[in-house]
Amino acid sequence: MSPKKPATLHPDHVRISVRDGYGKIARGQGSCCGSSAAATSSCCGSAAPAKLAKDLGYQEADLATIPEGANLGLSCGNPTALAALQPGEVVLDLGSGGGFDCFVAAPRVGPTGRVIGVDMTPDMIARARGQIGGFKERTGLANVEFRLGEIEHLPVADQSVDVVISNCVLNLSPDKGQVWREIFRVLRPGGRVAISDLALRRPLPPAIRDSVAALVGCIAGAPLIEETRAWMAAAGFDAPRLTEKPQAIDAMLSGSEPLPHEILAALPKGMSLAEYVTSLAIDATRPSMPAVGPRR
Repeated sequence: MSPKKPATLHPDHVRISVRDGYGKIARGQGSCCGSSAAATSSCCGSAAPAKLAKDLGYQEADLATIPEGANLGLSCGNPTALAALQPGEVVLDLGSGGGFDCFVAAPRVGPTGRVIGVDMTPDMIARARGQIGGFKERTGLANVEFRLGEIEHLPVADQSVDVVISNCVLNLSPDKGQVWREIFRVLRPGGRVAISDLALRRPLPPAIRDSVAALVGCIAGAPLIEETRAWMAAAGFDAPRLTEKPQAIDAMLSGSEPLPHEILAALPKGMSLAEYVTSLAIDATRPSMPAVGPRR
């Protein structure tokens, strides 16, 4: 059973808080996990994005093709490594931000493949689209696009995607069950999921759970691990694999600015954030079945 959320975390309030916070990050006005208000906090942010990416397993070859400014240090894992992408595949990145994982994925699927990034923040979409020209100059590829939209209502056709990736974004959604239904909808039969996200090992103390600053910082919105498994099963995924990656939490905390004082102060004495929160590698496949027409 999910912890009861207070009135201040109404879904519309969540979306507005997250959109405002990430809009500031996209414009270079926000501080990653800083001590200011929620609107200037970011999810899993790092003041040293290149170091964080390497600590999370991104290779030098991946980083060499990334346009300058695409890596905002908002990662909590490496979904492109988990995805084992193949040439010609269509990849969808949920919450694509500045386009970092899209630009990592694009050379792997090659000129016959395609990568679609979806983000609900207009400033992030503008920033990512502004990187496409530089990416094409570096790689010769023109296989990346970015669409404005919410991950609960993806602007993507039914059964049109081979792989769905996401990096530290699903925890921000106020309706995670709907996100998993949308992921299932857009995947082709046999299509797969490769997602890095934050999850809870145990319920958060109420003071953190009820904090909007913690929500935008990827903490208060993180679900329990078994909640994620249940949402995936309800959406139609068989035998999803959820693997804890505690080393990712260590990498994030070592490279980020201090979390808001109110969050750290709310932890029980002697407990660390890593005892509550883990990075989760989520791997699943949509069962193969005869293709059906678009759902009405």
